[in-house]
Amino acid sequence: MNRKLKLQELGRISVNQFKSAEKTPLILILDNIRSLNNVGSVFRTADCFRVQQLYLCGITACPPHRDIHKTAIGATESVDWAYRNSTLEVVEDLKKKGWKTMAVEQTQQSISLQDYFPQADEKIALVLGNEVDGVQQEVIDQCDATLEIPQFGTKHSLNISVCAGVVVWDLFIKFSRKQV
Repeated sequence: MNRKLKLQELGRISVNQFKSAEKTPLILILDNIRSLNNVGSVFRTADCFRVQQLYLCGITACPPHRDIHKTAIGATESVDWAYRNSTLEVVEDLKKKGWKTMAVEQTQQSISLQDYFPQADEKIALVLGNEVDGVQQEVIDQCDATLEIPQFGTKHSLNISVCAGVVVWDLFIKFSRKQV
C-alpha cells in the first residue's frame, strides 16, 4: 500500500524557520499581472523553492487580498515581497546590485530553458509578464537575457503561474546540483 502522508508527516518548517533558511538565489519580478489567483500561485511556488524575494510591479495586486490568499495559502507571510510601480526600475536596480536579469519570454534571441545553466555564484532575477501582453519590451531591452520554455503544441504560451513553476523548478534543480 502507498499511504498518503498526513500534514504532520511532511516535515514543514515554520515561517520563522523559512525566514532564516538559506534561499535559492532567485528573485521573481511580476510585471503587470492581472489575475490575483496567478499572484497567489507564484507566492506559493516562491515559498516551495525558497525564492529570495518577490517584486510585484505595475498593476499587479498586493496582499492582503482574499483572492491572493486563496491560492497562496499562507505563502504571503513567508516570502519576502515588495511592491514597485515600475518593473523597469526594479530590473535596473537589481542589475546594479549584481543580479543577472532575465525575462521569461519568447524573443529572437531567447535561450531555451533546458540549454541554460547558471554560472557559479550567479544570482538571477526573473521577470514574468502579463497574461496577455507578456513582459514589456522596454523591460526586455534592459534584461541581460531572455529564457524561453520550449513548447510543442498548438498553443504558444503557458499561464504565468505554470510558467513560474516550470522555470523556478528547473533553476532550483540546477542550483541544487551545483552545490553537490
